[in-house]
Amino acid sequence: MIEPTALVGLPARLLADPEMIAACAARDFTKVFGLAKARGGFHVSRIARQCELTPSRVGEVISGRRTITNMSVIERVADGLRVPGHMLGLASRDWEGRASAPNPPERRSVQVAPGPSSIPAEPEDLDSILAIAAATKVTPSTLRSLQTSIEDYWRQDDEHGGEALRPAVIGQLNYVMGLLADSTDPNYRRSLHGIAAELARLAGWTLFDARQYSTARAYFTQSLRLARAIDDRAFVANVLACLSLQATYQDRAEEAVTLARTAQDVARHDGGTPRLMAMLYVREAFGHASARDRPAAHAAIAEAQLQFGRVGSTDDDPPWVNYFDRTKLTVDIGIALGQLGDAGAAEPLIAEALRDEPETNLRGRAFHSFWLARTQLQRGQVEEACRAASDALNLSATVDSPRVTAHLRDFRHLLTPFRTFRPVAELDARLAGTAG
Repeated sequence: MIEPTALVGLPARLLADPEMIAACAARDFTKVFGLAKARGGFHVSRIARQCELTPSRVGEVISGRRTITNMSVIERVADGLRVPGHMLGLASRDWEGRASAPNPPERRSVQVAPGPSSIPAEPEDLDSILAIAAATKVTPSTLRSLQTSIEDYWRQDDEHGGEALRPAVIGQLNYVMGLLADSTDPNYRRSLHGIAAELARLAGWTLFDARQYSTARAYFTQSLRLARAIDDRAFVANVLACLSLQATYQDRAEEAVTLARTAQDVARHDGGTPRLMAMLYVREAFGHASARDRPAAHAAIAEAQLQFGRVGSTDDDPPWVNYFDRTKLTVDIGIALGQLGDAGAAEPLIAEALRDEPETNLRGRAFHSFWLARTQLQRGQVEEACRAASDALNLSATVDSPRVTAHLRDFRHLLTPFRTFRPVAELDARLAGTAG
């Protein structure tokens, strides 16, 4: 096997390019190899040699006739092209963090004109240049600017979904990791760790919303490590809650419950606020509801309500949990009850939350309209269910969220017994054209 440290990998400017970031996140090697060839100067035989593939196979991948899904091959591509592990949803590679500068040249009496292979692979993208320039001069203003951008990213994610947002988030994460690597001030390092943890969690969340679960898990894990490095237990609990929710979507109910309970233990050890604990108990309830464990789900719901009843105006809540207000508690309990099949109890809660939910939270309203439609259908209120599903469909047109699309596809399947009913037939025609 070719030793990775002996290779010259893709230029830093290409690795920071949004197209390359998105292609790696999706493991779209047709695009990755195509960009390496077109923008990185890597011809087919060089890609093949460095990734231990045959030129014919590389050509087939570039043309779209073959794909790469085998994990060992993906790892060879990462090592051969020097693509950082996190970009492909892998653990950090052995060569990451090691000095990559070539050995000093031998002394020669004859000057040799430098060829392409002797040009140092220095970062050329703007973020890398700014990181190098600012690495030792991080200021409070820098930190405030980064934190403000995270808040704006979350707002955009709620309103439009994360597909178009993800390259910017990952790019800024890489920028902050560069600042962190060079910063020596302990106060700034702690703040940068926290900002990087938030960006990694946001990257994971946008990938989760895109149903790219493996890559999402890699970013969530990176976020855990960053939060752990500064002993931010509340944020560790927050990331564990994200992983718990993802596990429910993957039908891994036992794992979802374990992650939620571990999050509760971590938060409790650090004096978790009632609002945070309420959110974590709701995530546990989702796991139990997914497993159809009615007593455990109701116990977790009761504990969430008890904790939220203790929320006070003077609580020192982390800013990232403030979204979990009375409306969010109500709708989440409604969804958990809906998963259990308790449609009669679930429907009024979800309907109430939809009335109170901000109009700007488009993705949330799309999700909750779907759950309202599902509970109404469970109660035999077919026409009302079609209206609610139509609302979800209208909202989904403005939000790029594969999770919403998947829910609508599931709902179309639930409508099968009612296809002869005119409102159902009309909705089914619309769903067929958008949800597949």
